[in-house]
Amino acid sequence: MTEEKSNKNTKLHHLAAGIGFAGLILWYYAGYKLGFLDWAIQQVPPKYAGAGMMVGVMVLMTPGFFIWSRYNRWIEKLLEITGQYYEDEYYKNDEALKQQRKNKKK
Repeated sequence: MTEEKSNKNTKLHHLAAGIGFAGLILWYYAGYKLGFLDWAIQQVPPKYAGAGMMVGVMVLMTPGFFIWSRYNRWIEKLLEITGQYYEDEYYKNDEALKQQRKNKKK
């Protein structure tokens, strides 16, 4: 890949990641406006309203973060952005990946 194309893809990737992050903000705002967080707070005694809110935010944002991660992977594949993800090393027992890392160190 040429340096010019790589630079263009990097800028497009940054733009797409920003759009994805804006999507996360909109996801939270939609959940807030739909009353999901108020509902979560009402499920616990008033003494534990903060904990209810925290659990509500976690439940609300879990699908949003999953969609965001899939969106990021799709954008990286589309723009041919390569790299290694931290979770690849921990969650996948892939000998080819380990061999690739060894070859890069040489």
